[in-house]
Order: sequence, then structure tokens, then C-alpha cells
Amino acid sequence: MAAPVRAADAVDVGSTVPKADQVSEGLFPEEKCEELKAAGYKCQGFKPTVKYSLPATSFKLGSAELPDLLKQQLEVFAEVLKSRRGTGKVIRIEGHADASGSEEFNQVLSKQRAEAVKSFLVAHGADPDMLSTAGAGASELKNASDPFAAENRRVEIGRATSP
Repeated sequence: MAAPVRAADAVDVGSTVPKADQVSEGLFPEEKCEELKAAGYKCQGFKPTVKYSLPATSFKLGSAELPDLLKQQLEVFAEVLKSRRGTGKVIRIEGHADASGSEEFNQVLSKQRAEAVKSFLVAHGADPDMLSTAGAGASELKNASDPFAAENRRVEIGRATSP
């Protein structure tokens, strides 16, 4: 597994619903190279993979329930992942919490958030074998100056290993 990416390294999707081609290129940039080669061009390398932060302030305090906006965003991710079934590529879903609970509670809650996202993606066609989950608790705050800030309650999705 690749080293964990810091929260500052994640692309914040915010309150927008991303386009499937953007998510696809971010999670699977090597596929653009393959397309170029198939068309007879040389590929000089590809962009690094992207880790997405979904979305700032998505979860209610102490909850792993998926809000409506997050479900809309995850539908796009599910669409992209559904087309990669059986490829052996692994996507890491990492849940996060703010600092309002105990360390133990935040660890469990962040793992529940990641599992809720995985369940949603699988229910919408993603291959469960492609998805790994982890909980970071409140150890990787997006807003370190305010450990209790809502934007610290989030899920991040990215490749488990580089292509």
C-alpha cells in the first residue's frame, strides 16, 4: 500500500457533483496513456492519481449516515468504478472525524463512514473486491486550526496504490 496522503493533498469536491470523466481520469490516469498508445501515439507519462475529499461538511456530528449531496457525488464514483469491475485495481475509502469525540469513538465512527460509502458504491454496481476501507479518526484534520470544524467530517476516495 502507498503511504497515506495528507488531507491537504486531497482534492476537495465540495458541494459540486463531479463529472464521470474527471473522476475517471483522476483515479485511473494511466488509462489516458493506454488510449494514446492504442491510437498510435507515444505516451510521455501520465498525471498522478487524485485523492478526492467528499464533500466538506458532509456528515452530521456523530453520524455515518450519508447525506443526499454525498449520495449524488457517490453515484458518479459508482458509475466510474462499475466499468472497472475485475481489473484488480484497488480504491481506498478513508473515513474521517472531527475531534469532538474520544479517540476511540472517532476511530470507530470514521471506519463506519468509510463502510457506509463502500456499501453505497457496491449497491450501485461497484465491485466490492475493488474497495478497501479505513478509518483515520481525527488524526488527519482538514482544518487543523479548528479540530471541531465540520469539514473534518468527511470521506476521502483514492487509489490504494499508484498505477
